[in-house]
Amino acid sequence: MIPAGFDYHAPRSVADAVKLLGSLGPDAKLLAGGHSLLPMMKLRFAQPGALIDLGRIADLRGIAQAGNEIRIGAMTTEHELLNSKLLADKVPLLVEGVSQIADPQVRYKGTIGGDICHGDPANDHPALALALDASFVLAGPKGERVVKAEGFFVGVYSTLSQTDEILTQIRIPVPAAGSGWSYAKFKRKTGDFATAAAAVLLQMKGGKVAKVSIALTNVGNTPIKANKAEQHLVGKALDEAALGEAARLAMASCSATSCQRGTADYKTAMAGEMLRRALQAALSRAKP
Repeated sequence: MIPAGFDYHAPRSVADAVKLLGSLGPDAKLLAGGHSLLPMMKLRFAQPGALIDLGRIADLRGIAQAGNEIRIGAMTTEHELLNSKLLADKVPLLVEGVSQIADPQVRYKGTIGGDICHGDPANDHPALALALDASFVLAGPKGERVVKAEGFFVGVYSTLSQTDEILTQIRIPVPAAGSGWSYAKFKRKTGDFATAAAAVLLQMKGGKVAKVSIALTNVGNTPIKANKAEQHLVGKALDEAALGEAARLAMASCSATSCQRGTADYKTAMAGEMLRRALQAALSRAKP
C-alpha cells in the first residue's frame, strides 16, 4: 500500500529538530533508519502528518571514548557499530549483539537510537543496554537529561522519552579489564528476532563471580534485568549448581507471552537455556 500524505522535514541540527517537534506537535514522527515506522505507514497503521528525518544531523553520528565512557551517537548505524575497532576492543558484548541483528542490508540503514526508542522488547539493543549499564541522553525544549537504561523501558513500544524529546547519545561505561561477555540468541532463522536471548557481562576473581550483569530479550513487556539471578551468582563458582539456579531465577523473572516464535513456556525455557550458554561463554572469555 501507499502511505497517507505527510510533510517532510530534514533539519541539520538537534536544536532545529527539537524546535520542529515542538511546533508540529504529537502528529509528527521522528525518522531514523525507518525499518519500523515506514512499514507501519505503508499499511496505514501509522499516519503521521509530518516526518522529521534525523539523517542529516552530523552530531547524531559517531563513536568515541570520553574518559571511562563510550559515547555513541543515536544515528550511528548497526554497520558502523559492527565495524568499530574501538567497540571491538572496549565493548565486545555490543559488537557480538549487533552481529546477530537482522542482515547486512538492514544493518547498513538501521540505527542504534531507532532500535532503542522503538521500545520493542524483541529488539536486541534494549537488553544489551541493560547488561552494559548504559545511559541515554535525551534532548528536548528544556535542554538535555540523562536517563539510565534500567527503568527507561516501561512497556511494549513505550519508554520514558517524551514526545518532544530526541535521543541523541548512548553512553556506556567501559567494562573492567578482563570482563567476559556473551549474547546468546535463540532464533528460528538467521536475521530473525529472538525467540529468547540473554546478554551477560561477567567479572571473575579467584575462580568465583565477582560481578555479573544479566539481561533478557523478548520474554516480557520490556527487556528484563535478571537481578535475582545476578545476586545468586556473586561469590560462587560457575558450576552446574550455580548455573542451574541462575537459570531458574532468570526464568522466574520472565513474563513471556505466546507468539509465532513459540508459546510463553517455550520462550521462558529458552531464556533459561540461553542464560546458561551465555554464562559459560562469558566465563571462557573472562580473565581473573
